Amino acid sequence: MNRPASDLSSRASRGAALTAGGLWLKTLIQLASTMVLARLLDQSDFGLVAMIMAIVGVADLVRDFGLTGAILQSRDLTSRQWSGLLWFSTLLGTVLMIGVAVAAPLIAALYGEERLIMLTIAIAPTLLVNGLAMPMQAAVQRRLQFGTLAMIDVVSMAVGVALSIVAALLGWGVWSLVVLAGAGQVYRLVALWIAARPRFGRPRIGRDIRPFVSTGGSIFGVQLLNYAARNLDNVIIGQQLGPAALGQYSRAYALFLLPQQQLTAPLGRVALPVLSRLQDDGERYRRYVRSALAVIGYLALPAYAVAAAVAHPLMLVLLGPGWDAAADAFALLSIAGVAQAVGNVQGWMFISLGRAHRQLVYYLITRPLVIAAFFVGIWWAGMNGLALLYGISTAVLLVPGFAVAIRGTFVRGWADVAAPLVRPAIVAAAVFAAAWAAATLVGSWPALLQVVVGAGAGAVVLAGAAVVPAYRRDYAMMLDFVRRARKPAGGADAASDSPVDAPATMLGADEVSAGELQAIRRAESDDPLPGGPPAAGDPERSPVAAAEKTDGPRHEESR
Repeated sequence: MNRPASDLSSRASRGAALTAGGLWLKTLIQLASTMVLARLLDQSDFGLVAMIMAIVGVADLVRDFGLTGAILQSRDLTSRQWSGLLWFSTLLGTVLMIGVAVAAPLIAALYGEERLIMLTIAIAPTLLVNGLAMPMQAAVQRRLQFGTLAMIDVVSMAVGVALSIVAALLGWGVWSLVVLAGAGQVYRLVALWIAARPRFGRPRIGRDIRPFVSTGGSIFGVQLLNYAARNLDNVIIGQQLGPAALGQYSRAYALFLLPQQQLTAPLGRVALPVLSRLQDDGERYRRYVRSALAVIGYLALPAYAVAAAVAHPLMLVLLGPGWDAAADAFALLSIAGVAQAVGNVQGWMFISLGRAHRQLVYYLITRPLVIAAFFVGIWWAGMNGLALLYGISTAVLLVPGFAVAIRGTFVRGWADVAAPLVRPAIVAAAVFAAAWAAATLVGSWPALLQVVVGAGAGAVVLAGAAVVPAYRRDYAMMLDFVRRARKPAGGADAASDSPVDAPATMLGADEVSAGELQAIRRAESDDPLPGGPPAAGDPERSPVAAAEKTDGPRHEESR
């Protein structure tokens, strides 16, 4: 039984709002933890944990194996399959937990750090915790319980941050970051267990889960390539420069990701289903792409321009004294931030136009080039050279990436992709110049005031551009685009049956897996998961009704 179009349209819009709200709350909590822990812990503490997580992250990627997307995209999921997937995910998490723990001495030898042995053994159980939690999260997503997921995300992060700060105050040092990595995940597992009410049944892994493993394998290929391009820089810096340098870089990288997570990720959650519904309407598809690129251009480019211009006082405010290297890396990483934000749209087009296989082939060619840039950069100029070449290589590869994505389609390279970014790029350059000049002029002032003055000068330039008619039209279009993102102009047929909440957890802000989009496009079926709410025959007990009751008044207030 399909949900009414108006109901699904409302759920999609509400889901995007709840996801965005959750992202903003998580960002505030993350910023608070960064500011506090950076003042309580040594830089090398962050570096030690970053060394481990770069390796454990690969194991966690294998642990997921794309099954989250495979579960979400499935139209039907029987009790037998559900039980098999629960046991398969648990088994995979257990095997990888043991494997990482056994490999702890090898990880320590890679970096030449004996302290990593016990830290790795302590972090390894998170793989089992995530293995148990993964299918439960997919179950909650299938029921469209957006508010429940947002609340679990925020509270789990808050629990981990609070306990890690307490541990740091008690003098636990680097172990407080282990608490940060584990405590929130344990809470998340408990909360998802309550929300999903899983029924494991007797231990069995049958052939009926093969379609999920097969589909997940394709998704996993893209995820693995993208993960390598995003995390080998940590391994290289840690191995070549040591934990203190990696601690600086890891903090800069974490902060560099925040603007695109908050500015472009919520937009992507809405834009993807819209584009998937417009793939047979070339003119509307092209218009939406142009609007999306213009919006991202005006949001991301000036944001990163200001961040780069005030990098040193900003890091002083957020991290405290002694983080100058992080400030330099943060400023250089802004180039990659701009490229990745624009690359969002490239990922949308690859998937919404049914070119996931082409995307995988393209990644097989280009991701090794990004990784090669890491080695060249660190050989040339250390950490700053790596950050600079990371940004340049990512930006340069946008051109062939868009060319491959749109080749043979109705999308036009200059008119639909390049032209919408010209005016945002021009104003972003002016914003950078104004923010840098203003911050330099008040360089003797307290760091916080330098940031405020620099950001204010950039904002004045951005707002002042409205005196030019072309920019005034762009700003008006952006406001209209935001309204259309919540409810496309084409009516219910454009995105009405496309609930939006399938985060690609390992892909990063600028990429979307095939499973995520297919889940969005197929989620109109009303197949309740075994152990979940009853079917939609009873409106009081339908998945939508259950979600609204669970989420409570948060829906009335409404990444």
